[in-house]
Amino acid sequence: MRYAHGGGLTSKEQQKRELVRLESAERFARGEPTETVARGLRVTVRSVRRWQGAWEQGGADTLRSTGLPRWNG
Repeated sequence: MRYAHGGGLTSKEQQKRELVRLESAERFARGEPTETVARGLRVTVRSVRRWQGAWEQGGADTLRSTGLPRWNG
């Protein structure tokens, strides 16, 4: 199995990624453009668009980590 847990991210890396997503929520609330958010957080525009869609549907809580994904293989 290539990525055993969380796409290869350690727990500490997952926490760091969650902080990036939560920072994006603050930027969405300020009305920053997608491209500016992506550039500022050093992530892809595609990721920011996904996060923004989730944020619009349910707020910052939707961007919080839900833990390690389960593998049903």
